[in-house]
Amino acid sequence: VVTLSLLMYPVLRSLALQLHSAVTGSYISGTHSIAFINCLNEQIAKDIARAIMDKKLAAYVNILPKSSALYFWKGELEESTEILLLVKTRTSKIGELSNYVRSIHPFEIPEIISLPIDQGNPLYLKWIEESVPRD
Repeated sequence: VVTLSLLMYPVLRSLALQLHSAVTGSYISGTHSIAFINCLNEQIAKDIARAIMDKKLAAYVNILPKSSALYFWKGELEESTEILLLVKTRTSKIGELSNYVRSIHPFEIPEIISLPIDQGNPLYLKWIEESVPRD
């Protein structure tokens, strides 16, 4: 019984949080995430952003202007300019988003990093939830 309880704890906790959220209207920390994706230029960034939106993998994508980047690639220090995408989505969509972006991104190893959203404007977070279909 103890082992089963320990194994079931994550599932039961998740269900309890979802029930609490539904009853009280409160936000469950980490339900949504922001993904960071770097692109070579503005046209590639726009194409990837549109593809993400067309697949309904995000509610909102910011395309931030050029930034300078320094990084090691194949043992050499490289310097470039890149465009940054900020992708707002459900945390449950990050895996699918990452797989899709890797399939269309021109970089050999594209940067796709996500961070969970801890808190925010409840109406905005609800809008993200309504804009991105559940799994």
